[in-house]
Amino acid sequence: MPDAISTESVLDHLMTAPCTLAGQFVNGSNYTFFLSLQSSTGEMQAVYKPVRGEAPLWDFPEGSLSKREVAAYRLSEAIGWHLVPPTVFRKKGLPFGAGSVQQFIDHDPQHHYFNLTPEEKDMLRPLALFDWLINNADRKGSHIIWSKDRHIYGIDHGVCFHVEDKLRTVIWDFSGQLIPSNLLSDLEKILPKLYTGNELFDELRQFLRVREIKALAARASHILSVKTFPESDNTRRQFPWPPV
Repeated sequence: MPDAISTESVLDHLMTAPCTLAGQFVNGSNYTFFLSLQSSTGEMQAVYKPVRGEAPLWDFPEGSLSKREVAAYRLSEAIGWHLVPPTVFRKKGLPFGAGSVQQFIDHDPQHHYFNLTPEEKDMLRPLALFDWLINNADRKGSHIIWSKDRHIYGIDHGVCFHVEDKLRTVIWDFSGQLIPSNLLSDLEKILPKLYTGNELFDELRQFLRVREIKALAARASHILSVKTFPESDNTRRQFPWPPV
């Protein structure tokens, strides 16, 4: 993690620090709030998505979206890509009950996918591959943010890990291109850990259904077999709406 504070300290802060409601994000379909967390190590801002604020979806289990946010973080960390801000599933001390609490990354909201330079877009290969791996059904342009120290993050992973193919993303820049060997190597190392009886499987089991983890492992295996980014498919919905 690029911040000076250790990841462990950040996660502990997110999980236990007293918090106050500091605002609400109003543009999403689910209730999302801005928190200010206080502890002996200082103040931190966080994004809070309570379970009871989730809008029901026909194709995802009810009350599961906030846990998918945490699963995306845990998987990104396990692989070593660090693409998702620190995220926990917290049950106590929150204004509207249990939900995901994610470290807020200070960024310029006007700096998103649709105004990136060609050089910046070229840096999105790990995120594009991560979205394919987790079957992200909603990678909007504004869900790609850049921290002040130029680290790329993806946010909003509530509709990921479905067992059916639902990849919807704005990042189709690499369609058909070879996946960099270092990214494939990372997947090779993580794949055995996604099978039953391994620590990462047990960790993800707290947030996902068994069949969703098995589908995740199957996607990883497929990616390793084809070794190229997916081609766009005009026969199905492949872009999120709205795209920003």
